Amino acid sequence: MYVSRFHYLILEFERERMEPIDKEAMLTGQAEIWRYMFNFADSMALKCAVELRIADIIHSHGCPITLSQIASGINSSSADINCLARIIRLLVRKKIFSASPQTDGGQTLYGLTHSSRWLLHDAELSLAPMLLMENHPWLLAPWHRLSDCVKEGCIAFEKAHGQEIWDFASVNPEFNKVFNDGMKCTAKITTATIVSGYKDGFGCIGSLVDVGGGTGAAMAEIVKAYPHIKGINFDLPHVVATAQEYGGVCHVGGDMFKAIPEADAVFMKWIMHDWSDEDCVKILKNCRKAIPKETGKVIIVDVVLQPEGDGLFDNTGLVFDLLMIAHSSGGKERTEPEWKKLLNEGGFPRYNIIKIPAFLAILEAYPE
Repeated sequence: MYVSRFHYLILEFERERMEPIDKEAMLTGQAEIWRYMFNFADSMALKCAVELRIADIIHSHGCPITLSQIASGINSSSADINCLARIIRLLVRKKIFSASPQTDGGQTLYGLTHSSRWLLHDAELSLAPMLLMENHPWLLAPWHRLSDCVKEGCIAFEKAHGQEIWDFASVNPEFNKVFNDGMKCTAKITTATIVSGYKDGFGCIGSLVDVGGGTGAAMAEIVKAYPHIKGINFDLPHVVATAQEYGGVCHVGGDMFKAIPEADAVFMKWIMHDWSDEDCVKILKNCRKAIPKETGKVIIVDVVLQPEGDGLFDNTGLVFDLLMIAHSSGGKERTEPEWKKLLNEGGFPRYNIIKIPAFLAILEAYPE
């Protein structure tokens, strides 16, 4: 045994002599692993800031304020200002909030940045509900099942909760609200960009059905910009049951795998990525039946993956691909070749990709 150990050490020494280890690179690698290991702390600090409405408190003053002023605005009679200071210190380093030390010895003033303005609850465009949704324990639990998905090919959400996500939402009103609120806020953000980026794409449409439209926020924005459009918001019955009324929009409950309401065109935002290729082909074939053969089209708003890209949202696209493993029932984000294959199999061989200044792109697809 000792001889074998001696020979092993000799071989290791020879290997290191021939291929010296880059100690600086190894140290950098170690630091990277530590950073990735605790990346969740950034999300939790952000969630804390949203729950405490820190951005709203600063915004209500109309200017940067002190830590004491932030603490006094929190809905608590016993706020721990030391704990608050440590959380804000990290968020300042991450450039979520700004910090301006006073030269006269006064307290540091904390202000909003372009990032924290997206955390305002009452802003017309806010990501606060989406952040709370994605960091809710219900939606974090499936992430711990990724290795099970690799080993067993299972559905992570079902593994964590005993039901697939849509079934879970149908019997859990609290989850249904958290989920719908998250979808509603992102619908407002992306739809505003879609309406401006798609320009005349909606102009020739008399009627439009939003398949998987949630509570109708996206369709409401489209109809507001194009009042001539008859809007149909189509989703599962338990989803549209909680939808508010919007002018020019009617809510229809149903199952997109069975039939889709007829219209001049079909609109689908962040729907296809939830489903497998096989399921997406079924949806597309039902879309094909719902629109006019000669003039109909499908407007898909989804991620077009650029795995090697260095664009503003390309890394987030890859993260969303893993999100589909965690939350969907076989869904995924797709590259353009994958979209082309899917659309062709679904009966839409002609398509255009319209890039917009957003996380998503518009795929305009036409039947044979």
